[in-house]
Amino acid sequence: MQKSRQKYLFRWLKEQQTPINPLFRLNILLAAASSLILVAQTWLLAKLLHELIMSDADRNALLPYFIGLMAGFGLRALILWQRERIGFNCGRQLRNILRRQILAKIQRIGPAAVQNQPAGSWASIMLEQVENLHNFYARYLPQQLLSVITPLVILIAVFPINWAAGLILMLTAPLVPIFMILVGIAAADSSQKNMATLARLSAQFLDRLSGLETLRLFNQTEAQTRHIEKSTEDYRKTTMDVLKVAFLSSAVLEFFTAISIAIMAVYFGFSFLGQMNFGSYGTSVTLFAGFFCLILAPEFYQPLRDLGTYYHDRAAAIGAADAIVDFLEQDSPLEQGGAEVPPTLQHHIEIKAENLVVLSSQGSPLTKALNFCLPAGSHTALVGQSGAGKSSLINLLLGFLPYQGSLKVNGEELQQLNPEQWRRHIAWVGQNPLLLQGTIRDNLLLGDINPDEEQIEQALTRANAREFTDKLGLDYQIQEGGIGLSVGQAQRLAIARALLRNGRLLLLDEPTASLDARSENQVLQALNQIGENSTTLMVTHRIEDLKHSDQILVMRQGEILQQGNFDQLKQQGFFAELLAQRVQDIN
Repeated sequence: MQKSRQKYLFRWLKEQQTPINPLFRLNILLAAASSLILVAQTWLLAKLLHELIMSDADRNALLPYFIGLMAGFGLRALILWQRERIGFNCGRQLRNILRRQILAKIQRIGPAAVQNQPAGSWASIMLEQVENLHNFYARYLPQQLLSVITPLVILIAVFPINWAAGLILMLTAPLVPIFMILVGIAAADSSQKNMATLARLSAQFLDRLSGLETLRLFNQTEAQTRHIEKSTEDYRKTTMDVLKVAFLSSAVLEFFTAISIAIMAVYFGFSFLGQMNFGSYGTSVTLFAGFFCLILAPEFYQPLRDLGTYYHDRAAAIGAADAIVDFLEQDSPLEQGGAEVPPTLQHHIEIKAENLVVLSSQGSPLTKALNFCLPAGSHTALVGQSGAGKSSLINLLLGFLPYQGSLKVNGEELQQLNPEQWRRHIAWVGQNPLLLQGTIRDNLLLGDINPDEEQIEQALTRANAREFTDKLGLDYQIQEGGIGLSVGQAQRLAIARALLRNGRLLLLDEPTASLDARSENQVLQALNQIGENSTTLMVTHRIEDLKHSDQILVMRQGEILQQGNFDQLKQQGFFAELLAQRVQDIN
């Protein structure tokens, strides 16, 4: 990773700190207070030792020193506990904020863009990579300031007592941060590689897990197991590279700290032996000064050592932020422009397209220029071979893809409408309806609606779903992936959910493709109930649906070749070929 990129990511990480600034400042204030108490404790301890050893003072007279020491230990322990709580809350708040940003971005770019990456990679960003930012805010950033405050407080305390000891501390202190900067360059690269490897492993594992049935049928489980093993081994190696850098930095920091403390110990040793007579402002070096400076010397370097320990948290955060920032800052045509106008839809919806070109989430054209009209209250069938652009058109109407040209809803341009409010007027049923883990009632109310019990019962009746919901009950638990219901039952629940939305635009993407004949008839009866008061666009190949449609749009390779009703199209052009193929497939 380039240095400029690392600097940019570090600035981005610090910019996210704004919401937690009050807690962050409180953390630093408590740390500064702890440093002052530390100096006071050290003064008490050095004074106590000097009086006991050099002055042979009465022990009862020294009792206040003991009480002061105990009080200092208690206060510092309390402050440390409170700082740990504050640091944890800072990390938790920032993680929640970033996860909300990622979810908001996913919502804005839509499912069409999300499907371009494996589901496991999104899970990695949301979980592991955001989690790797916790210690950056909980530990590293506070420690960065503390590594300046505590040494400065100690230097202010040491210099009036012995300028030579203060000079030793001041000259040796820069060795620690210089080495940390050198190590940090390699650490950030290792962490970034580790995060990328983890994202690939997560994506591969989730994809293989979801396709386990297919892999077993084709006897590919062993081959895929070896593939996962190789990816796991790559992740192990990158993790060990990160740990090697972390352990190396800790060892070298300990070495420099030990050398620095040893230099001070040698200075005071020779001073007590009378070999050195400088540093104490013309007076002899006292036992109090020696104890005071030597006890504070490890504490002087401790914040720097802790910063070195937490430096790998900085490297891990930069590595994780690389993927997060790439995602959050990627351009999406759906996010460009206004799109805040609420749709004025008092009656049926009429849709007109002129020179409409559907674009991918990256902005490349998916169709040629399309011209069509969906009259208010009409039923339109959309037909074509796989890859013709039917699903792209459906995704566009749902607001999940951008476009060029004109697409007007009751005279208003679609891309100028507020997408969330626009979708409130849409009822959609696809080939594989989403049923979340939860009760049947939870899934029926997924569309942000608040129907009463009578409306729910009516929707279930119209969707021909009462035959199983009465038996199972609305509190029946559906497992992840819709386990517990058949495909036909899941489809009828999706239709009941669409009925409860009472949408003015009904979009159907081959809703009966995976059903048997009986379930298909039940679903189609329910769909006819929805379509009575809606403008309907249905992707279908069923001849009966085509016969009863007001108009048919025939697509091939991203272009609308034919438009008209069934009687007008059945004996001409590409539609006649599709119809003949359909009849042959049925027979």
